[in-house]
Amino acid sequence: MILNPNTRQALTEAVRAQVQAAAPTFPSSPAGGDTWVALTAPHGADYIATEATYVLAARAALDAWHLYTGPRPHAILVACFGDPGVWALRELSGVPVMGLAEAAFREAQALGPFGVVTGGAAWGPMLMRLARGLQCAGPQGLVAVQTIEASGGEMAAAPQAAWDALAEATVALLQAQPGLRSVILGGAALGGWVPPVRERLVAAQAAGRLPVGELPPLIDSVEAGARWLAQAA
Repeated sequence: MILNPNTRQALTEAVRAQVQAAAPTFPSSPAGGDTWVALTAPHGADYIATEATYVLAARAALDAWHLYTGPRPHAILVACFGDPGVWALRELSGVPVMGLAEAAFREAQALGPFGVVTGGAAWGPMLMRLARGLQCAGPQGLVAVQTIEASGGEMAAAPQAAWDALAEATVALLQAQPGLRSVILGGAALGGWVPPVRERLVAAQAAGRLPVGELPPLIDSVEAGARWLAQAA
């Protein structure tokens, strides 16, 4: 199951498509039909970018689960880079549940110190708080979060400008934290954006704005969630 805790149906479908493309094919349901279920929050925010909308999203995620009447899923991926409602869903559903942030944090932490680039200034302290709660912060975990002003929803409406802004934020992060072993592009709306952002980083490196050598990996939070979902299911 893919559960989008905001009300943007187009985002649900975009995440579903990327997860299905990134994850191995699951066997057919014994009853036939689609083995993927995608839910969208029945109320709440169009995009989650503040403390208030985060709280609304957690409640909306639970309501989406309570309204669901289909077969019990093998695992649930909460399609938000911030993971609202994840712990409550684990308690209520009785199946493995993961959010995009934790999935990406775990992958990044296996490589060493990492940073996050995302949209929406409020996410900086919110993601650091989440990382501390997950024991993914500190010198060998999440070191810094670099945000741009636009939210994920605003970036989705103007992707070319968003790619430029995200690349500039990543350059600033790598200049300030040269020891990072990876950088997460965090956000459901940022899924699939690693290639265009990396192209811009390579150009920045060629212009002398980043050191010569191999750039640290960019981790797509939606693909990290897809890999977790495939393994869990």
